[in-house]
Amino acid sequence: MTVAAGSFYDPVNGDFEAVDGESLPHVLARRLRRRRQTLILAGASHVINIALLMLFAAAGTISAALVAAFALCATCKVATFMAISESGLSDRWKDHFLAGPYTATTCALMLAFIYIAPAVAVVFLCTFFIIANVIAFRAEPRRGAIACAIMTGSVVALFLMADLPIVLPSSTPLERTATLLTFAATLARIMFINIFASRLRDNLYRRSAALETAYKRIEELAEVDELTGALNRRSIMRLLDAEVVRCRQNGIACSVALIDLDLFKQINDKFGHLTGDEVLRTFAISIFANVRAIDKFGRFGGEEFLLVLPETSHDSAARMLDRLRAIIEALDWSAFSEGLTVTISAGVATLRENETSESMLARADLALYAAKERGRNRIAAA
Repeated sequence: MTVAAGSFYDPVNGDFEAVDGESLPHVLARRLRRRRQTLILAGASHVINIALLMLFAAAGTISAALVAAFALCATCKVATFMAISESGLSDRWKDHFLAGPYTATTCALMLAFIYIAPAVAVVFLCTFFIIANVIAFRAEPRRGAIACAIMTGSVVALFLMADLPIVLPSSTPLERTATLLTFAATLARIMFINIFASRLRDNLYRRSAALETAYKRIEELAEVDELTGALNRRSIMRLLDAEVVRCRQNGIACSVALIDLDLFKQINDKFGHLTGDEVLRTFAISIFANVRAIDKFGRFGGEEFLLVLPETSHDSAARMLDRLRAIIEALDWSAFSEGLTVTISAGVATLRENETSESMLARADLALYAAKERGRNRIAAA
């Protein structure tokens, strides 16, 4: 079973590594790894907060029991989300990375301890800055603005309703040290998150660039004959139909030529298929080098090619094809294999009033047949 996950970052689900056509087991395994990494980083952030609280406890600002209570609450929270993640339950949810529930629970925990321990509220308030930074990085603008407004409103309401003092512990050298370390640790975590985000964006950009290149290559392969570099039959026929419509609407001439490499089967039989392939490639390159930018050249099938000549009258098309015939005949084909010669025959047809592309091609095919009947290495006009 595969999943069309899409090769882009989903701001709701935070899926930075989604790949089109990825199998479901791979999707689930990748999501689990990402959740583990996120929860480990969140746990490490709590460890930093616990260490800062221990410094304040050593300074006598708060009790050791409060530090233990925060450590217990933080541990239970991370353990609960880790259990949900490992169970795979969240894979059924839209927010399979648990970003929303985890952020809401963390904010509630910080608000509770601001109320319980206002003397060290700076530690918990700084955590809000980290949460806001993560939200700004992960969420779409509207949801991010709503989340930040809720966070700000809840903090303001708590301080106003509970009449809590906003203080920075600085009575003793140890308190001042702990306060400064709180700010330093907050800045360090924010910088880490931004560096992490920058790396993810770089990876995303490289993925996008690689995918764009791959898609362009796929489009080219879908339109181009791999051996000769000429358009394939489907593409050249589509362009022919478009040119017929355009030329008919504008009242201008349009000609086509069906070109066949003379006795190509004998070339393959006598000199080998590798030489035959080189003949086809060299022929196509020679045509490309000697036609106009507006002309369209494609492989019609096997050793037969179609040349579409917009804005070209019947006589001009016949002269152009005879010039191409002479160029192909004059090439030094013996460079590929001693005794090798290559010539072409072509049938030329010009669009008649109210004629379809199929009818014009049929007349060009009859002209090509006539050229072969007359001895090959010649141009015949319908």
